[in-house]
Amino acid sequence: MYNILIGGAAGQGVETTAAILEKLLKKSGYFVFTIRDFMSRVRGGHNFSMIRFGTDIITSHNDKLDGMIALNDETVSLHKDKLKETGFILCDSSLKAEGSQVVKLDMDKMAKEMGNIRASGSIAVGAVLKLFGETLDYAKETMRTSVKEQYLEVNLKAIKAGYDSVGKKFEHIEGKFSDWMLISGSKALSLGAIAAGLKFYSAYPMSPSTAIMEYLASKSNETGIVVEQAEDEIAAINMALGASYAGACAMTGTSGGGFCLKVEALGFSGIAEIPLVAVDVQRPGPATGLPTRTEQSDLKFVISAAQGEFPRMVIALRNHKDAFYQTARAFYLAEKYQIPVIILSDQYLGDSTACVEPYDISNIPKAETAKSDEIDGDYLRYRLTENGISPRLIPGNLRYFVSADSDEHDEYGFITESAEVRKSMMDKRMRKLVKLEEELLEPEFIGEENCTTLLLGWGSTYGPIAEAVKSLNSKEQGKYGALVFGDIYPLPTRKLKKLTASAENIINVEQNATGQLADLICEKIGITCTDSILKYDGRQISGEEIVESLLKGGCI
Repeated sequence: MYNILIGGAAGQGVETTAAILEKLLKKSGYFVFTIRDFMSRVRGGHNFSMIRFGTDIITSHNDKLDGMIALNDETVSLHKDKLKETGFILCDSSLKAEGSQVVKLDMDKMAKEMGNIRASGSIAVGAVLKLFGETLDYAKETMRTSVKEQYLEVNLKAIKAGYDSVGKKFEHIEGKFSDWMLISGSKALSLGAIAAGLKFYSAYPMSPSTAIMEYLASKSNETGIVVEQAEDEIAAINMALGASYAGACAMTGTSGGGFCLKVEALGFSGIAEIPLVAVDVQRPGPATGLPTRTEQSDLKFVISAAQGEFPRMVIALRNHKDAFYQTARAFYLAEKYQIPVIILSDQYLGDSTACVEPYDISNIPKAETAKSDEIDGDYLRYRLTENGISPRLIPGNLRYFVSADSDEHDEYGFITESAEVRKSMMDKRMRKLVKLEEELLEPEFIGEENCTTLLLGWGSTYGPIAEAVKSLNSKEQGKYGALVFGDIYPLPTRKLKKLTASAENIINVEQNATGQLADLICEKIGITCTDSILKYDGRQISGEEIVESLLKGGCI
């Protein structure tokens, strides 16, 4: 397994170089996992991408480097200590880097002579392919999908020049993932929404959720989806609610700060029983916080967002496979139970790319709305039912008037202040949770069934936790297991109760400062974690950090 870092200032082509290289490596058969770390500025600052690739499935990033493409001196100074003894630093001859690991090429000069200074990144890509014993078999095919046609030949020439300028350092390892998809978390989420039948998406641009809107907009003509860039977050969620009320499968997306502004309308979804899928791609807060970094600090917020009480579901996406299937499922649950379903992603998952098996769309569940000929007698939009789910017709029905109201209402949807009706309507709505609990997916278990140390995590900590558990069990220094939650509210408890009953140590691993999952578990079933591993500096925790923390008996 190998790990390469591409670093430089914003505007130097870090992302383009990384995107081309990861595609070429995947084409060669490797499993690829790439993370992106960038500053919230248009130019300057230090940005980098790390591409980890190998012949086995990779679930997380790793800080130990086999190679580095340094586009400026700052990259070398910041990351040289992470380089393995066998590693290399590939850079332009103008940089100050020195030593036996440094491979210098006149990349800028070569690119200028070719007539395009921006082709220096392609020279670096060619050199890296040679260093890792790869061929140029997929260069033309990949570059054709990555650069404009008028720049294709110069970039192919640049890749060949870089390839011929260095010698082989590592041996090619045969992989089996060339036919798999390479996709970001936000694109996987978007495809899940498309597969579920999304017809309307509204959002206000807010990092790191904007990638969802950009991707859906790019596919709107092919899919027939209306994508609306609203004037603000309040408008965005109300547009989505209006579309859903009118019968369209609708979604809105934002980050934590934008979700704050959506809260009142979220409550409207709850009391009016209008289906809604709302995405929160988390970043560190409060307020502006760190706009382009990652965190898991919105869990308690979205569980309790909006005044009053109403049923909702919260799903945390764990990986790029989950992002597709859980998003598609979120639409089914929102439509079936006529509730808001909140999807929690984060910058780490949203912006990272990974290989996944092609998605299977043959069994995507879809909920059906009521038909007028199924209504017996008067149409009671909020009819009291045993499971809390009332018949829902679409406005424009020729037989029945379709109403909705943000005030408390009776079965017809007419405003009421009756204490008796209020209680019956609250009970009706809350009965949905009883039925919804039957649909919950238990957290995924990783590791030794009879573990003495049980790690608890949720969302994108899945990958680092999986790597940590595998590493810890291979060291034979104890028996480790983990439960990583996807469905997180209502909280599935069967596996949790079973495994915590026998574990000696229960440790929550979270990307926040207070241990929000641990608090939720304690609140719901009275189980208290014995320790916590918490990271909240805006950077994703790694499997190595979890292992180190556990073995030294402390926390980050």
